[in-house]
Amino acid sequence: MSSFQHLSVAELKAKLHAGESLQIVDIRDATSFAAGHIPGAFNLNNDNLADYIRDADMDEPLVVVCYHGISSQRASTYMIEQGFDQVFSLDGGFQGWQDNH
Repeated sequence: MSSFQHLSVAELKAKLHAGESLQIVDIRDATSFAAGHIPGAFNLNNDNLADYIRDADMDEPLVVVCYHGISSQRASTYMIEQGFDQVFSLDGGFQGWQDNH
């Protein structure tokens, strides 16, 4: 079984700028997500997780975003276990994105 990869904010920006096809899931709470998130991100939570996994493209790279890049590591491992082929945990999380955007 493969494991998730770390992705820096700069690497994510480069991938987005290059037009790479990515799924971005933000696991922060709905209020934080509504206050700001990476463009194109989907707010993933316990209520919509099963539906997301059922409908997602397991072959398209998945980037998991949390507050600071810690919880996303556990969530990334979980997504690998669910069958996603290529999963990235965003180092620094959304805070890192905001600090470097």
